Amino acid sequence: MTAQQFTRELTVTADARRCWGVLTDVVRLATWVDVVQDVEELSRLEKYRAVLQDRLGPFKLRAELDIAVDVVTAGTHVQIRATGQDRQVGSQIAVTGTLRLAETATGGTTVAVTGSYEVTGRVATMGSGVIRKKADKILAEFFANAERELATG
Repeated sequence: MTAQQFTRELTVTADARRCWGVLTDVVRLATWVDVVQDVEELSRLEKYRAVLQDRLGPFKLRAELDIAVDVVTAGTHVQIRATGQDRQVGSQIAVTGTLRLAETATGGTTVAVTGSYEVTGRVATMGSGVIRKKADKILAEFFANAERELATG
C-alpha cells in the first residue's frame, strides 16, 4: 500500500466567482490532466465517472473511477472522493481532495487544494517513491493549467 497526502496553493488574478466556475467544471478539468479520460457527468457537482489510465513501470493501469462531490460552501469550498480499481492489474486507488477559494485583498483568488491518495495491490509494489513522483507530475500538470487558465497574481 502506498498512501500520501498533498497540499498545493496558487494565487491568481481571476476573482473567486470565475475560479469557482472554472474549477467546478469537471469535464473541463479532465482535459488538464493527461491520465484522466472518458469523464461522464452523472449529476452536476454530485456524481461523475472517469477513467484513470497510465503506465507505471511495467503496469498499464486502467481504473474506472466513481467520483462523489460534496459542495460544502457554494462558491468557495468543495470536497471530492474518487475510488476505483483496475481488475486486470489487481490494484485499487482512492483519492480525496478539498478545494478552497479565498479572495485576496487585490481582488484575485488563492486556490488551495489539499488531499490524499492511496494505491493498493500490484501497482503499489512499484514503491511509494515511484508513485509519489507520478502523483507530483499529475498535480504539477493540473496547477500549470490552472495558472494558465486563471492567470497568475
